[in-house]
Amino acid sequence: MKFAAFFYQHGLKLLHPESLPIDQDPASLSFASIGKMPSFDHPPLDLDYTFSHSLQQALHDKLLLLSELPFPIQLLHEHYLHGYVGFMKSVVLQEGTYICNRCGNHEQRLFAQILCARCGEECTYCRKCVTMGRASECTPLVYWRGSEWHAPISSDQLLVWNGVLTPEQSQASEQVIEAVLGRKRLLVWAVCGSGKTEILYRGIEEALKQQMRVCIATPRTDVVLELEPRLKRVFPNVPILSLYSGSPRTELDSPFVISTTHQLLRYRHAFDVVIIDEVDAFPYSYDNMLAFAVNRAKKRHASTVFLTATPNKQLKKEAASGELPVVKIPVRYHRHPMPVPRFIWCGNWEKLLKKRKVPIVVLEWLQKRTSENKQCLLFVPTVDIAVQLEEILSVRFKVASVYSEDPERKKKVEQFRRGELNMLITTTILERGVTVPNIDVAVFGAEHSVFTESALVQIAGRVGRSAEFPDGDVCFFHFGKTKAMLDSVRHIVEMNQYAR
Repeated sequence: MKFAAFFYQHGLKLLHPESLPIDQDPASLSFASIGKMPSFDHPPLDLDYTFSHSLQQALHDKLLLLSELPFPIQLLHEHYLHGYVGFMKSVVLQEGTYICNRCGNHEQRLFAQILCARCGEECTYCRKCVTMGRASECTPLVYWRGSEWHAPISSDQLLVWNGVLTPEQSQASEQVIEAVLGRKRLLVWAVCGSGKTEILYRGIEEALKQQMRVCIATPRTDVVLELEPRLKRVFPNVPILSLYSGSPRTELDSPFVISTTHQLLRYRHAFDVVIIDEVDAFPYSYDNMLAFAVNRAKKRHASTVFLTATPNKQLKKEAASGELPVVKIPVRYHRHPMPVPRFIWCGNWEKLLKKRKVPIVVLEWLQKRTSENKQCLLFVPTVDIAVQLEEILSVRFKVASVYSEDPERKKKVEQFRRGELNMLITTTILERGVTVPNIDVAVFGAEHSVFTESALVQIAGRVGRSAEFPDGDVCFFHFGKTKAMLDSVRHIVEMNQYAR
């Protein structure tokens, strides 16, 4: 039976199925009724009603489309009538302006109209968050209105880690704990390879002991995939849920969630602690929708910890004014400095590529890595260049290319980790979140606008992260130096000096 069967055409409000006119076929009612409703009226909570715990676990602290719920519509309707399930319009029209209640979009150019298969009418939907499922005028968002559900933790021993923090890490760890328990904001400004994840362990442990819900949010899927096994090793008795595009779907929730910022569009007032890793990374730093998702996913008095090696201007401004408390870690955990990039002019590489050629200096650099049995990451500006270089270089090297939409991206990264590939050609998608012990890094076409100062600093930060291999080579191959290139080197040199 369609959801629209529970809407009465004339009264435009939810009713018991029995209250429909005798001669009215419930399945014939139109989704158009939802689009015309100003809002939903919600019955008071019936404390004597025996609600579904499975539905509670799936819906609590969430905001989901009907298509995302594997429950019979009759069950949802029954819980609505007893006050346990709420409905909200996905897209509303207010004073001539469309607003998406799921992603906060109010840019009119990012709305579109289609002849809707659901309501049979011209229906407006939000294009900004359509990759998460279509939110439209005739599609409600569903949420839980009953009592909270706390995911159980079966063990008193939460953190299992025998590592030792450096003095700088210990200081940062204490401030993270203070921010968590005090429900405050904190910026952890830490150089690449300083051990930011380890700094979080005790803060997360204290939060879980207090029955707080914790979320580590990051703009990149690769960071989620990197963090998941590490955190599961040190919190073996805590159920950890990882969410990213293509992750296994589950109705179960967890007190500890690792998620891409996009996936937080499905949460509402859920987390006591939100840790935003790589807060300056694309797309979070460019897309207001993701900041909206993070803010709505937090509870009213949640603590927020920002982690980054390259804070943006706004974070720096707040830190400088004292509005945002900050702790700096300018030195890597193994006490070695970050490698400073070298600039190598490679000529008009775009012209050479059109002839299916690669600059000699680049080939020599790659060949030296192979002869020394050392792996390397080769960063390129675009997907087309990545694919083209893979075709040219595969004749000489064991190589693969990866990019954000690559369906085999996860598999290729794992092959690289296992040493099955000499090199990985990548767009900026791997500038963060990937740690391989003994690698060198090169940027091909470093003058391209996609390589910002923060991107280049992060790319350089892939090298020398291991205590066993604290050094390495970072090369920026270019056809002309840019301000971003110069600023990235200045940034690294200054952090190294500060560390000393």
